[in-house]
Amino acid sequence: MTKTWDKSRLPSRHVTEGPERAPHRSYYYAMGLSTADIKKPFVGVASCWNEAAPCNTALMRQAHAVSDGVKAANGTPREFCTITVTDGIAMGHEGMRSSLVSRDWIADTVELTMRGHSYDALVGVAGCDKSLPGMMMAMLRLNVPSVFLYGGSILPGRFEGRDVTVMDVFEAVGANAAGSNDMSEAKLHALEKLACPGDGACGGQFTANTMACVSEAIGLALPLSSALPAPYSNRDEYAVASGEAVMHLIENNIRPRDICTREAFENAAIVVAATGGSTNAG
Repeated sequence: MTKTWDKSRLPSRHVTEGPERAPHRSYYYAMGLSTADIKKPFVGVASCWNEAAPCNTALMRQAHAVSDGVKAANGTPREFCTITVTDGIAMGHEGMRSSLVSRDWIADTVELTMRGHSYDALVGVAGCDKSLPGMMMAMLRLNVPSVFLYGGSILPGRFEGRDVTVMDVFEAVGANAAGSNDMSEAKLHALEKLACPGDGACGGQFTANTMACVSEAIGLALPLSSALPAPYSNRDEYAVASGEAVMHLIENNIRPRDICTREAFENAAIVVAATGGSTNAG
C-alpha cells in the first residue's frame, strides 16, 4: 500500500504545495514526475562523481542504485553532483593547493543545493580523501535526515605474481630515482599499468578508507557498507538499502545531530587509532 505523506512539516512543501507553487510543479512535470511523485518527500542524492581519478568513477552507478532504494520506500529522489579534487592526482605539484579547500566547497555546494531546492533528506555518495568529510560536514550542517555511502576501495593489481597497489608504485619511483638495478624505467612503466585495475579509492588505510570507517563509527553510514570494494556489483545492494534507510529516517524524524553525539565521535577516534588510520582524520 502506498503511504500518504503529510508534507506540512517537510521543507519540500515550499516548492510543491498550494496553488502558488504551480510554476514550481510545472518544472517537476517537465522532468517526468507524476502528481504522486511530487506529493512524496524529496531526497537529494548527492554524488561526487567525476573522471579525475578511479576513486570517483563508480559513484554514479551507486547513486542511481540509491535512487532505486528511495523510490522503493515511497520517496522521490533528486540526483545532483558536486566537485571533487583528488589528492592522488593533485599532489606533488601546484594542484595540491586546491585539495583542502575543496572539502569546504563540497560541503558548501551540497548545502546550497539542498537548501535552494528545499529537499527533505540527503544521501551522499563520495569516494575520495576530501569528499568524504566534505559530504559528512554538509549532513551535520543541514541536519536533515541523512545517510552517507562510501564508493568503495579499489582492488589490488597483480605484478610479477604478487598483489600490488599504488603504494608499490610510489616506492618504485623512489627505487628508480635511487638507481636501483631492480627498478628500471621500463619495469616502473609495466608496474604503473597494472597497479590500479579499476574503480575505487586508494588501496590502503589512507584518508578515504579511514574516513569510510569514521562514517560507520559515527553512525552516518549503514553497518558494513564501507567494506566492499568499488567494483563489486553487490555494493549496489548497500546503495539501495541506504536509499530505503533515509526514508525511515524521514518518517521517524531522526537527524544527523541526533546520531553524531560526542560519544559517537569518540568512538570514531578509537576506530581511527585502532586501524592505523590517516592523520587527516584527526
